[in-house]
Amino acid sequence: MFAIIETGGKQYKVIEQDIIFVEKLDVNEGDEIVFDSVKALSTDKGFVAGAPNVAGAKVTAKVLKNGKNKKIYVMKYKSKKNEKKKIGHRQPFTKVQILTIEG
Repeated sequence: MFAIIETGGKQYKVIEQDIIFVEKLDVNEGDEIVFDSVKALSTDKGFVAGAPNVAGAKVTAKVLKNGKNKKIYVMKYKSKKNEKKKIGHRQPFTKVQILTIEG
């Protein structure tokens, strides 16, 4: 049994007890969150694809952690102008564990 959910502009294939890293959500650690935007659902009865979402399907998850990824560096450079700029960025994330898939 698996589901394809959409959050933060990205789609994730999840099964129960999966741990995934999604774009930062405005929730606290330990809270439960419900993903209503289920694009596809596969169960014992068969596969159902939504248009655009599967009606009545939802995925419940528990928030494990809010944090930031490792720092990546971006270097901007303009030739012949003696111009260089080093920029760092840490993308925020939310770590969630999938509890149940209902459909």
